[in-house]
Amino acid sequence: MRHALWVAAGLFLAFSVADYHLLGFSNAFFVLITTRTSVALACILLALALRKRTALAQRPLPINLICLLGISTLLLTIPLRPAPDGIHLASIVVASMALYLFVPNRLPWMLIWNVYLVTGFAIVVPLWDPLPGGLMATSLLLLGFVNLLGWMSVLRLNRLQREQFASLLEERAINRQLQSEIEERSQLEERLRYMACTDDLTGIANRRRFFELAERELRRAQRDHSPLVLCMVDIDLFKSLNDRHGHAVGDIVLTTVASCCQSVLRETDIIGRYGGEEFVIALPKANLYTATTIAERLRERVASLSLPMVPDRHALSVTVGISRVEPGETRLDPALLRADQALYDGKARGRNCVVVAHHGPSLSAMEA
Repeated sequence: MRHALWVAAGLFLAFSVADYHLLGFSNAFFVLITTRTSVALACILLALALRKRTALAQRPLPINLICLLGISTLLLTIPLRPAPDGIHLASIVVASMALYLFVPNRLPWMLIWNVYLVTGFAIVVPLWDPLPGGLMATSLLLLGFVNLLGWMSVLRLNRLQREQFASLLEERAINRQLQSEIEERSQLEERLRYMACTDDLTGIANRRRFFELAERELRRAQRDHSPLVLCMVDIDLFKSLNDRHGHAVGDIVLTTVASCCQSVLRETDIIGRYGGEEFVIALPKANLYTATTIAERLRERVASLSLPMVPDRHALSVTVGISRVEPGETRLDPALLRADQALYDGKARGRNCVVVAHHGPSLSAMEA
């Protein structure tokens, strides 16, 4: 619409040059240039307004006002500017076609303005620039054919637009459905990844996921020559507690101990459920003293727990075995076996203690 308005303004101003060559500085010339300039300015102002407020293109008044001014100026040209036979007819035909082409989605108004254009031509021409009878009849038939052709073209274009819009809506619906299916698939994949890496009961990493993360930390420790410590954590007398109070209470105990472990660990530490009532912890960049301090804090936290379903005489406690990964070890298994052996040593000493695997004569156990 904006482009059509700019073109219309340019054409109306350009025809002023032709008016000057035919009329010179006459009264008719000044009337024509005034009306043409008024129409051009109206087109320019509406084009600028549409640039800021596109909603104006949907309102009938601005466009209808421009059409009224333009058609009236075109009809006014017939009595004011003499022209050879057929020139005015050609301009009327072009104007009629332009109404159909450049005023979209307004078929009723197109018909109204073309009726005004043809009626005005049929009235003004016999009065001011009469044509031979046969030529006048031919002109009216030509205008009628142009309007019929324009009307049919607009109907066909509107039908194609509706079909295109329906196809667009269908495509958007299909795209939304595909997007929904993609999101559901992504959520399902994310859920499957979570289930594959997480222990369902405690919410911490399962055994497979723990070893994936711990192996990554082992490679980093070898590359950076930094320490890595493994801890084995076992809930004391869990089997008898499970048998006495039931599996539901046992599940609560496992979940509570896992939460205690997470509460005392650093953000970089890794914890996983090793199996049954055992948990395994990897402490990157931690020496044995730091690991022992963390394990002792964990033991004290569990020992201070008070669960309503567990009597005081069956207070919870854990035994922790600790071992560091020695330089040159390329696998976690040796350190894990030493931590497991330290755990069994702690069980033999009476449970509820932290035991460091023997790495040298200066290392000893910390017991409760």
